[in-house]
Amino acid sequence: MTTWPKANQHFVSGVREPEEISDAWYFVFSSGEILLRTDERDTFLPFEHGDREFIESIQSKLHFMGMHGDTACYAVEVERTLEVLTTETFTGLRSLFGKTDNAMLALAGRAQQICEWFPTHQYCGKCGCLTRPQENDRSMVCDDCRISSYPRLSPSIIVLVHRGNEVLLARSHRFPAGMYSTLAGFVEPGESIEETLVREVKEEVGVTVCNLEYRGSQPWPFPNSLMLGFHAEYLHGDIVLQEEEIEDAKWFDISDLPDIPGKIAISRWLIDDYLHQKGLLE
Repeated sequence: MTTWPKANQHFVSGVREPEEISDAWYFVFSSGEILLRTDERDTFLPFEHGDREFIESIQSKLHFMGMHGDTACYAVEVERTLEVLTTETFTGLRSLFGKTDNAMLALAGRAQQICEWFPTHQYCGKCGCLTRPQENDRSMVCDDCRISSYPRLSPSIIVLVHRGNEVLLARSHRFPAGMYSTLAGFVEPGESIEETLVREVKEEVGVTVCNLEYRGSQPWPFPNSLMLGFHAEYLHGDIVLQEEEIEDAKWFDISDLPDIPGKIAISRWLIDDYLHQKGLLE
């Protein structure tokens, strides 16, 4: 099996800020976009402990996320008017692709999800009363009816369908021209992960699969998914597109693939994993 990006073993989630901090990273967001700062090599740089005074002067809400080794990590909510105070600009999280590693991208994704969740859970969804942050976990609780609301997480499957030396790849209407990727879809209420996989492949491209093999997962903050990655073997059926979702789908020989996602995405990990199994990658 090819080597997948490992879990960030240095990060420990938490909600209680340490009394003393010697180092810190701040991920600054507004309206779902990150304040992008890079070095001379165009590598993403979070704001650091030396920027604390600036962060405190511009933040509307500061969320402690946990510790990456000895570094405290924060999600920072700000108003978009901050752009007039700094040379950096706000941009979508995808702009970090190619500018950082998986560990830093995961921290930025965590920060984005916290910054989007907190403002939308200020009131109880049942009774409408104000909520407040819990002290011991990341949730908002209603003091009236005691309902707790946690950051939303949407499980989804992503799968590489294969038959021998061919793989089935598709493109959505949103993809860049010429780009193809693996199939994906969200879990519905009452479904197992396996049922979701079989249903989504059948719905999107009309084929039936078997021999499902779990390969790994990736948190995917676009906006709040947990992608569960699989390989699946083609069983039968012709390609029939779900046209509102899929623009095109084709069988590709593994030695002649189209443009595919970059190495930071789980879809690419699944493809590279299969190429490794077939002896085409070290």
